[in-house]
Amino acid sequence: MNANYRERLKDKKRIVIKIGSSSLTHAATGRLDLLKMEVLVRELGDLRNQGKDVVLVSSGAIAVGAAALGMKGKPSDLRVKQACASVGQARLMLIYQKLFSEYNQMAGQILMTKNTMVNNANRRNAQNTFNELLSLGVIPIVNENDSISTYEMQSLEKFGDNDTLSAVVAALIEADLLILMSDIDGLYTDDPNSNPDARFIDTVDNFDERILNMGKGSSTSNVGTGGMATKLTAARIATAAGVDMVIANGSDFHNIHRVTKGDDCGTLFVGKKQEEFFLIDYIEKLL
Repeated sequence: MNANYRERLKDKKRIVIKIGSSSLTHAATGRLDLLKMEVLVRELGDLRNQGKDVVLVSSGAIAVGAAALGMKGKPSDLRVKQACASVGQARLMLIYQKLFSEYNQMAGQILMTKNTMVNNANRRNAQNTFNELLSLGVIPIVNENDSISTYEMQSLEKFGDNDTLSAVVAALIEADLLILMSDIDGLYTDDPNSNPDARFIDTVDNFDERILNMGKGSSTSNVGTGGMATKLTAARIATAAGVDMVIANGSDFHNIHRVTKGDDCGTLFVGKKQEEFFLIDYIEKLL
């Protein structure tokens, strides 16, 4: 059965890929890992060349801004974070635009706030913008608007490092695959960093409370903010919307094409659309 689920991933037409800060930056300096970014852009460009719609949810604005401003590590003060996000988001998009243009791809920017998601009119407008960009062959690059939105920064235990945002985007645009690039290979029965007997879980085809409780282990990164708990919250939203989701290791962005080729890579959460799925209900539970 697992082979059948994996085989289905080859046929996905609209894919959302989420990249965390720790997957984009050098651990020692906090500055962008340009070699990895080039691999990422090449992977996404190739998916576009296959005729697939691609959306990138990219963290990294605060980390990039902090490094550019000469700060050590990630700032804790809210105003400093917002200033870093302002500087970092501009730098991040400049580099993305440059790299994507080298592969003849067009990238656009969508910055979302809490209000984009909870307000019905704003949510519809965002949906229309995504659909129009994708119909034009553009790769939308999404982030929370950290320079004005305090919500994600103050409620990280709920929203995580764009994990939940990527699931909301996937549900909003009716994607059929969400790939979360993480600092871990996928879901384990326990935190593998502290429990050597933790077993890797290849496929989750029935998302229940038992699975949700496996999210107690947190991220090992001090650059990003998303632990396994936020990834499982994302999985709950995505699978309920009928979106297959894979957690894969972000240390190697070649894992993106391994997932889309149907290889055994990461943990696959099988999407099973609920009869009465209303995205706003899931969003309100997070607020």
